[in-house]
Amino acid sequence: MAMSDPIADMLTRIRNAGKARLNSVDIPGSKLKTEVAKVLKNEGFIKNYKSLKDDKQGILRVYLKYGQDRNSAIFGIERISKPGRRTYVKSNELKPIFSGMGLAVLSTSKGVMTDKKAAKEKLGGEVLCKVW
Repeated sequence: MAMSDPIADMLTRIRNAGKARLNSVDIPGSKLKTEVAKVLKNEGFIKNYKSLKDDKQGILRVYLKYGQDRNSAIFGIERISKPGRRTYVKSNELKPIFSGMGLAVLSTSKGVMTDKKAAKEKLGGEVLCKVW
């Protein structure tokens, strides 16, 4: 059966792996998922990610990050724009997530980036998810 929302599946796998305190989680790969993982790594929410080859579409392995008390670095992760209802924002409509403690991941004309970087470059786009 075809998956209707692969980004939501990725976020759910990361959320569930964090609750189960797993070191890594395997996700079916794609370019967009790799870019989202790159943003999460650059912002310090995950340790690392790796693209693995297989005989199908490839696998994205995400290594999760935990604090000293073994709590996940990701307290919450939420899909915003969905296949049935896309959510777009302009650069002047971007608001801080959890008073600046979190971030929104946007798909813009210049690639996938955080809300802060998009506002700095005066770019709007599709809000993929929020992470805090």
